[in-house]
Amino acid sequence: MRWLAIQLTTSLCRRKPVNLPACNFSSFTRKEEIALEEEAQRKIGWFLKLLFAGTATVVAYQFFPYLGDNLIQQSVSLLNVKDPLFKRMGASRLARFSIDDERRKKIVEMGGAEGLVKMLDSAKDDKTRNEALKALAALSASDEAVAALYHAGVISAIRSIPHSTENEEAMKYKSSLLKRFQDLKYDL
Repeated sequence: MRWLAIQLTTSLCRRKPVNLPACNFSSFTRKEEIALEEEAQRKIGWFLKLLFAGTATVVAYQFFPYLGDNLIQQSVSLLNVKDPLFKRMGASRLARFSIDDERRKKIVEMGGAEGLVKMLDSAKDDKTRNEALKALAALSASDEAVAALYHAGVISAIRSIPHSTENEEAMKYKSSLLKRFQDLKYDL
C-alpha cells in the first residue's frame, strides 16, 4: 500500500522520487515518507469526494423531475386537511410551484384552484388567509388559471375577507387579485 501511495504521489506531484540509500533508515526518511503518504491520502480523498458529488449531481438531475407531479398532488391534498397548519403548508408549496404556465395548468388540473378557494372560504385566522391569497396571486398569473379560479367562485371568497388595517399583506394580495379579475372580467 505504501508503494502504491508513493507511486501515486510521485505521479500526481510530478516530482522525481527521492533515492535513499538502502542501509540508512533514519527518522528523517520516515517523516518524509509519512508526509508523502498523508499528501497522497488527501489527494485521493478529494478525488473521491469530487467523484461522489458528480455522481450525486447526475442522479439528482435525472431523478428529481419525476417528483414534481407527486409533490404538486401532495400539496393539493394538503389543502383538504382540517389542520390549518397543513393547509398553509400546502398553499405555500403551491405558491412556490406556480412559477410557469405549465405548472399552473397542472395545479388547476389537479384541483388546486378549487382547494385554494375552499381554503380561503373556511379560513379562520389571518395566517391561513395570507397563504391562500399568496397562492392565489401566484396562480392568477396565468389566464387559464384565472378562468378556473373565476369558475370556482374566487371573487366572492376574496370579497368576503374582512378589511384589516393590521394585515397589510393580505390586503395587498386581495386588491391585486380583485384588480386582476376586474381586468379579465370582460374576457371571461
